[in-house]
Amino acid sequence: MTAARSVLVERPGAHRLVTAEAPPVPGPGEVRVAVHAAGICASDREVYDGTRADGYVRYPVVPGHEWSGTVAEAGPGVDASLVGRPCVGEGFRACGVCERCRSGETSLCTAGYEETGFTSPGAFADHLVLPARLLHLLDDGADLTAAALLEPAAVVAAAVLRAAPRAGERVAVVGAGTLGLLAVQLLAAWSPADLVAVDPRDRPRTRAAAMGASRAAPPDEAAELHGGFDLVVETAGAPGTARDACLLARRGGRVVLTGLPAPGALGIDPVLVAVGQLTVAGVFGAPPAAWAYATRAFRLGLLRPGALVTHRLPLESFGEAIELVGSGDPEVGKVLLEPRGDR
Repeated sequence: MTAARSVLVERPGAHRLVTAEAPPVPGPGEVRVAVHAAGICASDREVYDGTRADGYVRYPVVPGHEWSGTVAEAGPGVDASLVGRPCVGEGFRACGVCERCRSGETSLCTAGYEETGFTSPGAFADHLVLPARLLHLLDDGADLTAAALLEPAAVVAAAVLRAAPRAGERVAVVGAGTLGLLAVQLLAAWSPADLVAVDPRDRPRTRAAAMGASRAAPPDEAAELHGGFDLVVETAGAPGTARDACLLARRGGRVVLTGLPAPGALGIDPVLVAVGQLTVAGVFGAPPAAWAYATRAFRLGLLRPGALVTHRLPLESFGEAIELVGSGDPEVGKVLLEPRGDR
């Protein structure tokens, strides 16, 4: 077998490319995936900067929780026919036996937090080993570059499932980054009467309009729309966007929060929630049902995540890639590392 490379973040601000003599060997119930592409998001930047919350990262770590690839090897007890199948996979390594897991809410597992790329080795590598039960198989010939975005798409799918949109509703999406643009695509499939994307940046607003939003507005213009939406999905995680999302919702409306703001963010007015009879829900990660929803939407062409990719870099360029993600440049969309582990 050929040597296997991985990006190891030893501690905040320090990384190196590690080369092993052979790929990792899957254990019982596990598979080894040859990574095709792996996306970098703000959470990976937090790992590198050392700003991720205590308990949600364990150094040293190989990051990478957004990925696509091909099953290269099946461990003992795993169906050998999986080898050669294109796939993506869930990140949360839930226990599978607690009450929450048995009800399908694996992202609420009570056994403690374990996730690929944060507490277990991730996909910024030629190869990734994970439990076979976490795989979601794709069609032969699937666009694996686009499929690397199915992890954030699954998070958005979790929000859509929680929101339960209905045709003809007025819908707003706050934030037009990766999550926001994926949300626009999924929500557009529900035939809303109005689908507004709110973002302060010109280019993301333009992209939202091209991906299914009926209109896009900066926050100051969106303020004129307060109280006008049946459903609001917040994806930005900026200091005031959770509050703004609640202001956009009509009385009796629904708000789903997916963004993770830094400490000190503006709070939601409890009087507004109570008097307005708002339903406010939060999403962190994605359970199996959301992954199934996202992969099905991808298969049907309702979800087109490849359009969000702006940069594709080799594994050796991790340092450059992480700088791009933290640059604040509006021209930077989704950045992918392409290990070419299936070469």
